[in-house]
Amino acid sequence: MFSFILRRAVTSFFVLVAATVLMFILAVNSGDPFHDLIELQSADRESRIAQRTAALHLDQPVAVRYLLWLQEVGRCMIPGGAECTLGLNRAGSPVIDQLQTAIGSTFRLVVVATLVAIVLGVAVGLVTALRQYSTFDYSITFISFLLFSMPLFWLSTLLKQYLAIDLNTWLADPQMSYLGIAAVGLIVGLVGAVAVGGDRNRRLRVFAIVAVATSVTFYLLLISNWFKTPGLGPIGLFITAFGLALGITALLAGFRRRRIVYAALATAAVGFISYLVTQPLMQDPNWGIIAGLAVLTLLVSLGIGHFVGGPYAKQTRNLTAVIGLAIGFFVFIDALLGAYPSLARKNGGRPIPTTGSSTPNLQGTFWEINLDYALYLVLPTIAIMLISFATYTRYTRASMLEVMNQDYVRTARAKGLSERSVVVKHAFRNAMIPITTLMAFDFAGVLGGAVITEAVFGWSGMGRMFTDGLNDVDPNVIMAFFLVTGVAAVTFNMLADIAYAFLDPRISLN
Repeated sequence: MFSFILRRAVTSFFVLVAATVLMFILAVNSGDPFHDLIELQSADRESRIAQRTAALHLDQPVAVRYLLWLQEVGRCMIPGGAECTLGLNRAGSPVIDQLQTAIGSTFRLVVVATLVAIVLGVAVGLVTALRQYSTFDYSITFISFLLFSMPLFWLSTLLKQYLAIDLNTWLADPQMSYLGIAAVGLIVGLVGAVAVGGDRNRRLRVFAIVAVATSVTFYLLLISNWFKTPGLGPIGLFITAFGLALGITALLAGFRRRRIVYAALATAAVGFISYLVTQPLMQDPNWGIIAGLAVLTLLVSLGIGHFVGGPYAKQTRNLTAVIGLAIGFFVFIDALLGAYPSLARKNGGRPIPTTGSSTPNLQGTFWEINLDYALYLVLPTIAIMLISFATYTRYTRASMLEVMNQDYVRTARAKGLSERSVVVKHAFRNAMIPITTLMAFDFAGVLGGAVITEAVFGWSGMGRMFTDGLNDVDPNVIMAFFLVTGVAAVTFNMLADIAYAFLDPRISLN
């Protein structure tokens, strides 16, 4: 493993150096760096030209300018050395400051969307593969092709109109007629019947149950004024904790081994009690406290799995860790939603913004500030997620269908293993190998920013930084963008190769 990583690191270094040489030559020859000063009539024209010449080393040959840029990169790699600037931009400011701002904005914009797209896309693709040629499979196939071919700028515009402007207007006075509530229930019931599948009687039962449950729940939310004061509360978190415990256990382990079930229920109970105990600490925390609580949750969950799991301790530890972190996530969401009423008063009662990345000059608690960030992420996250969701769904479905026809899957069934064990422990693991490659490229591309999305929603991230650098003929800005994306590309591809060996023991890194 170490020799493989070392070889890849050395090879990647020389590939990056060669790529930066080519990119630098293209960047410096992409236009005239003085195009905005040529026709300037002010008295400071010559001084501004001299200042830009000094900042970008325009009086030096291209080879010397590249070596000077490479020297700036080297300073950033030596800890405790000279100040890291990555060179100066055309205004004479360090590029590193502009890069740090852009990276932070891009991470908030697209990383969450990519993770959500991966989880939902892989899960839905897995189900469609297991129910090939069903109504659900045809429906998801149609939706996936529709989303995959939809222009991102057009989808973003639709989201602005119907998910922001219209929804904000409705949230100002959330009311709905009985006919509207029934319509929502019927639509959700139809989706549930298609998703669950089965014979006609089963689909009708699912449709009726889901439609009635949705209508009643929506009615209760309206009369309780939940849309103005959202949150789960103790009762909601109690139901959520034990629902997660039973659902995750059914998916990953089944209910045949009582020790595992007891450990899952114990984790849910401890998680709910911890929620009640830590209420004072969660009033206005910081990210250090949140991270500490997350680590403590993981350790306690692993401890429950180890001591309650008995002979199945290894499997139980993995299960209880997932359950504990899932419960902690919903506790975090509940606290975040608790800040909604006060934040709504501060931002004018329109919770879903259509442009920008945060409310200017917002003063508030930890929860208000982070809820504000989250609400600004709603529209761009959905836009990016829907496009990526289509890709992951199709890739996962194709990969699972190929794996499910392999000999070792038929052998596992012949040995008497349950269908859940065959799918989760045997087929799905190997089906993830080609998806891993797609994930590696996706995460590397994430750091490059979403140029169209940033333009539509008014974000200043890596994509905007790159386009501005090209328009301004600012080589150091372009090279800073390329350096980050290039390092990310080779790093994530190496991580994908390492992941292959863990997913499939037949693959050797030697």
